Amino acid sequence: MVKQKMVRGLPEIDHVDQLCDSCLAGKQRRHSFPAISKYRAANPLELVHADICGPITPETPGGKKLFLLLVDDKSRYMWLLLLSAKSQASDAIIRLQARVEVEAGRKMGTLRTDRGGEFTSRTFADYCAEQGIQRHLTAPYTPQQNGVVERRNQTVLGMARSMLKAMNMPGWFWGEAVLTAIFILNRSLTRSVKGMTPFESWYGFKPPVHFFRVFGCVAHVKVAGDHLKKLDDRSVPMVFIGYEEGTKAYRFFNPKTKRVHISRDAVFDEGRSWSWDEGEGGTHMDGQEPFHVEYTTVTLRRGAVPENVLDRSSPEAPTVSSTPRASSSASNSSLPEGLQNDDAPPTSVSPEPGSGRVLEFATPPPGEPDLDDAHNNQTPLRFRLLDNILGPAENPGVAEREVDDSEDLLLAVGDEPANFEEACREECWRMAMKEEMSSIEQNSTWMLVNLPHGHRPIGLKWVFKVKRNEEGAIVKHKARLVAKGYVQREGVDFDEVFAPVARMESIRMLFAVAAQEGWLVHHMDVKSAFLNGELKEEVYVQQPPGFIAAGHEGKVLKLKKALYGLRQAPRAWNSKLDSSLRSLGFTRCASEHEMYTKGTAATRVVVGVYVDDLIITGVSPADVDDFKSEMRRLFRMSDLGLLSYYLGIEVKQGQHSITLGQAAYAKKLLEKAGMKDCKPCHTPMEVRLKLSTESNTPEVDATSYRSLVGSLRYLVHTRADIAFAVGYVSRFMEKPRQEHLVAVKHLLRYIAGTMDYGVVYPKVTKGDKNLTDYSDSDLGGDVDERKSTSGVIFFLGKLPVSWQSQKQKTMALSTCEAEYMAGAAGACQAVWLVQLLNDITGRVVQPPVLKMDNQSAIALSRNPVLHDRSKHIDTKFHFIRECVDSGKICLEYASTQEQLADVLTKALGRARFCELRDKMGIVKLK
Repeated sequence: MVKQKMVRGLPEIDHVDQLCDSCLAGKQRRHSFPAISKYRAANPLELVHADICGPITPETPGGKKLFLLLVDDKSRYMWLLLLSAKSQASDAIIRLQARVEVEAGRKMGTLRTDRGGEFTSRTFADYCAEQGIQRHLTAPYTPQQNGVVERRNQTVLGMARSMLKAMNMPGWFWGEAVLTAIFILNRSLTRSVKGMTPFESWYGFKPPVHFFRVFGCVAHVKVAGDHLKKLDDRSVPMVFIGYEEGTKAYRFFNPKTKRVHISRDAVFDEGRSWSWDEGEGGTHMDGQEPFHVEYTTVTLRRGAVPENVLDRSSPEAPTVSSTPRASSSASNSSLPEGLQNDDAPPTSVSPEPGSGRVLEFATPPPGEPDLDDAHNNQTPLRFRLLDNILGPAENPGVAEREVDDSEDLLLAVGDEPANFEEACREECWRMAMKEEMSSIEQNSTWMLVNLPHGHRPIGLKWVFKVKRNEEGAIVKHKARLVAKGYVQREGVDFDEVFAPVARMESIRMLFAVAAQEGWLVHHMDVKSAFLNGELKEEVYVQQPPGFIAAGHEGKVLKLKKALYGLRQAPRAWNSKLDSSLRSLGFTRCASEHEMYTKGTAATRVVVGVYVDDLIITGVSPADVDDFKSEMRRLFRMSDLGLLSYYLGIEVKQGQHSITLGQAAYAKKLLEKAGMKDCKPCHTPMEVRLKLSTESNTPEVDATSYRSLVGSLRYLVHTRADIAFAVGYVSRFMEKPRQEHLVAVKHLLRYIAGTMDYGVVYPKVTKGDKNLTDYSDSDLGGDVDERKSTSGVIFFLGKLPVSWQSQKQKTMALSTCEAEYMAGAAGACQAVWLVQLLNDITGRVVQPPVLKMDNQSAIALSRNPVLHDRSKHIDTKFHFIRECVDSGKICLEYASTQEQLADVLTKALGRARFCELRDKMGIVKLK
């Protein structure tokens, strides 16, 4: 203040760095901690982190209340030991030390812990001194100095809670849950170890994980022994609770006998949990009162149960995680199931769905080798529902997660039930399921048969979806029975899967032609479309949940027609629809395979197809009605009348125009981003804004960023004015940072102020009905790669039908070269649009006019001039010259003020932007 003369009369102070006791007493703070540790061990056991977590209630049946977690700094491999009291910690570390030193082939160097009494006792300190183990103790009340193991504690507990919650298991199973969590985490990706798992870093070879099973699922365990009578059950339902240490077997808990069994022979029902409130078969289980568990074993087919199996229940001995004991010199027999080459764990199948909570998984396990029983060669069918793992969120169907305050992004809210059990509670969903089954039966989709030898059935599941109108109001509750097609094998269960859909440019062209000619656009929907597709392959599926035929529970369904979820279902339906339309006299357009036409230019009928949605228009309303009647004869159809809503786009048809908008979608997008009440702005991007992947601003959540940008990209279908801004922020999807998110929010503020904007296609009785293209480019606008951005927009007369804003693949050395590349992109699109327009109208279309604002680029497009400046240009860009020579396009010069594509290449000021937006036909809809 004195130096800058901000005040008068303040004396200069010479010793500004002297300490002030009063200031420190009132303001002193803790020193900051480094984000990343500067030290990382170079060898295994060079540094080991340890910490105790607990006490945890309720205690385990064995009386365990805490767990001790140790982490190797080099490999990040973890060991977990269950304890009854903190005083057991030092003895547990001593016993573990002997084992890990043999495995690693080296001595433990340093042990880092907090200053808890269990780690600082005189006895333990003397032992470490004798063994040559250096001790690192954290400062008092400073767990940050032992952050490696502290963070792992959170991860293990979070995973254990999720596993217990997912299967509604009693809390006293937490001991088994944390042991299983450690077993999985040691075989999972971690950012601290590059390119390998902690297991591989510790043991030196990649861990197989095909034997993994869903913790807490129901398993049918083989009953072994000579005491079995002829009619006795050969299996007993139990609960899978983990992997047995030192044995090629799993651990199972029998809730009826309250015993733990060790066995390798089991069939897993991974989509089913035990009904702990009622028990399986009516046995009551009180999950709140811990009880003594007697641990016994079932006779194993191979190997024997090690002596330490019974140690898990011993209060005197801590429990060690069921992780493999191995060293470079150890034999294969010391490894648990899945780590040996001579055998594999029991293969699981998926029985009929039963009671209990459904838990399904995202990807099917890889194929597993056959075992003794023939039926065990089936692969479980599973996928994951996130809601079932995280538990119910504040809003139904929404998975809760933490979002950084700086992002201010929210997940979308759904109204659909998460699984079959939830849907059964509501009458609307029960009726929806009955309606779906009725459709399947009417289509004769399947037949009930016995499963032939050598085949495996594909599982079925229910998917629930709320259908809404253009205003977001619920119009229908739809239940869809879906096959778990992700377990199908290519070449066995299916061959070809590709099925085309109409491009959005084609649909806009159809709207523009209909508006110009005064045609009405109708909408029809095929009910349960995929059920009409005829299968070429032999496919078997399980009976659907909730609709299992009484007395035929063991049978399966042989599909005669396709079912939703099958990999080949879209192609089968598309082939069926294609043959049906051809039988009615329609011809598939060569330029757009999902656009069909019939008749001459005077009797034209056009049908656009997007899966099961049909958009129909034509010269004569009578011909359109005849087509609709024919379709009702061939399929079960929903006649939705005049088109008003299509794939999130609101369509309004008036006497003199057709308008396309996405106001409801834009509103939902703003709600998703938490910006419903934000302050609007006038342009989608700040002028002269330059973003870079090398930004120093903090990183933001990439998933939320991608979700927002992806939603904005869909909005571009009716909003050419935001095409450049959306394309620009899309360049930072891989590693978005704060400044990129700020640009996205600025774009959302513009959307908030122009929510009701869209495209208007007026009826044109006279005037120009030909195609016109504006092509433009900036020069080196991308600061990271110095590449330019091409902007192309096509008009049918004065109606915008196609636009794009895209970063060029090649670096341009001059404005001429950049504009030339943009013109080549426009020429490619022009050739396609001419053919499409010809197919839709049935008339010969005049060559489109391509307008550019660079005379050098125009000259280069007409003749191979400017050799020194163009000799290096890739051959593919000379396609524009070929099009000009053959008369497929005509070139015209447009001044910079007349260049409408300018808005697609850079951020413009408010006045210029609004001028070009209006000229492009993006206006406020009434």
